This record gives sequence, C-alpha cells and structure tokens, in this order.
Amino acid sequence: MYKRPIIPAGFTPPARTDGPGFHLRMLTIHDVVKDFDAVKAAGTRLHGVTEPGSPWPDDLTLEENLIDIAWHQREFTIGHSFAYTVMNDDESRCLGCCYINPSDWPQYDAVALYWTRDPVVDVLLGTTFRALVAGFPFARVAFMGREHAWPGT
Repeated sequence: MYKRPIIPAGFTPPARTDGPGFHLRMLTIHDVVKDFDAVKAAGTRLHGVTEPGSPWPDDLTLEENLIDIAWHQREFTIGHSFAYTVMNDDESRCLGCCYINPSDWPQYDAVALYWTRDPVVDVLLGTTFRALVAGFPFARVAFMGREHAWPGT
C-alpha cells in the first residue's frame, strides 16, 4: 500500500467518466471476473505499459487478481491511489484499466498508466483518461510507458 494520500483533503476524485462506448469508474472486487478476463485477453500488450521486467500478468491467477483489486479498491477509498475499470456501456465487458499512483520521481506529482484489451479502444481511452487526470490537482503527471519512458529503459 502507498503510505500517504496523493490528493489534498477536500478533493473528491471523479466517480465516473464517460468515453465513446465506454466509461471509467472505481475498480472494485465485484469486477474480478471481468477484469481477469480483460487482463488475460490483453496479455503481452501489457508489457511495456507496466514496469519493465515485471512478470505481471503472465502467471496471474484469479485469486491473485482479487487480492490486487481489493488493494486498489482500498487505496481509492483512502485517496492513496486510484484504479478505474474501463467498462463497455452496459457493463457486460471490462475493456481495460487505468491507474493514478504516487510518483517515486520528484519531478512528477503522480504516475498514470492505462491499458486495454483492444488497440482501437486504447487510443480513445488515452484521450478520455488524460481528461480525467487533468481534473486532479496535479501539476506534473507522467504517463509511464506512453509519453514517459520507465527509468532505466
């Protein structure tokens, strides 16, 4: 778990953001099966979006995914990080996920990551997620694996 809130007291993160054919909302344990399906469908597309050298999600199990999601849900509720699930309009399918985490690098206030199971949705999500992040009280956000390379790569 991250050790401190990354937003000031009184700031309420958006509960939902709509995109074209999808929406973002807090990732919860109730999403575990749909999220797991999306992670497995995205497979190797996730490499390079997450930290280099990370084995995630190669050997991820449903149980490990539940643990990860519970951690993300708790972090969201206490303001230490924010994980948004990306769902199609009727919530029948998870399309991906977005994360806003504290930065380990002093030049950034936060680190933003996102992934999808579909390259077409990826482009649309990038625009929608950037707009959501712009509404947070951060001066400098690094979109790691996108505009910003991971250190050491």
